Amino acid sequence: MQPTATVLVYSDDANTREQVRLAAGRRPAADVPPVEFLECATLPAVLSALGRGGVDVCVLDGETAPAGGMGVCRQIKDEIFDCPPVLLLIGRPQDAWLATWSRADAAVTHPVDPVDFADALASLLRRRLAVGA
Repeated sequence: MQPTATVLVYSDDANTREQVRLAAGRRPAADVPPVEFLECATLPAVLSALGRGGVDVCVLDGETAPAGGMGVCRQIKDEIFDCPPVLLLIGRPQDAWLATWSRADAAVTHPVDPVDFADALASLLRRRLAVGA
């Protein structure tokens, strides 16, 4: 198992980024490595971070403005070679079809439920780390 996993968190709202960090904790599941967070508040910061590499999972806030997480997800899936899995935060369960359109790998509703979020994040980390192994 690698020593740490990097989770990029994109939201223009510092409170949302904090909710994500608190919900994930230091280690979202016993069988995944501890996580380090890379916080981004703008689309250029996301693209720059992904261009540098080393990101294991992206968590994108669908309610971020002006570039919402759903559009960002679709863009990075098209533009980033070996794009990391994306966990999308959606405003309501009825938006799940938009998460599918954006090609997100998983979606959870906002406000963040710690159990659901940690489960979804751990699942994506397992998948990413298995591919990288």
